[in-house]
Amino acid sequence: MGVISKLLKGAALKRSARYLPVYKVIAVAEMALLAREHVGRLEPRERRRLTELVRHRRELGPAEQEELRGLTAKLAPKEFAGMAAHKLSPVPLPRRLTGVPKDR
Repeated sequence: MGVISKLLKGAALKRSARYLPVYKVIAVAEMALLAREHVGRLEPRERRRLTELVRHRRELGPAEQEELRGLTAKLAPKEFAGMAAHKLSPVPLPRRLTGVPKDR
């Protein structure tokens, strides 16, 4: 479990990892890597702005709401959900549902 412990940061996460079956820890790590890939589609300035908009979500005006929609669209949430389902499913899912290219 040494490799997984290195992936997890913080004492609480390391303690929790000892009690989780390794396949669940791997699934969490896969989702984290997938999320990182999708967030990486944004430029650093856009990531900062997205963080700012989410933190102040209750106070957003119409223009800021539209900006938030545009930034989240760049993250490809439908593709993210399809890839997550593909990675976590114990059985193969149809590509029309997951949107996963054939080579993955």
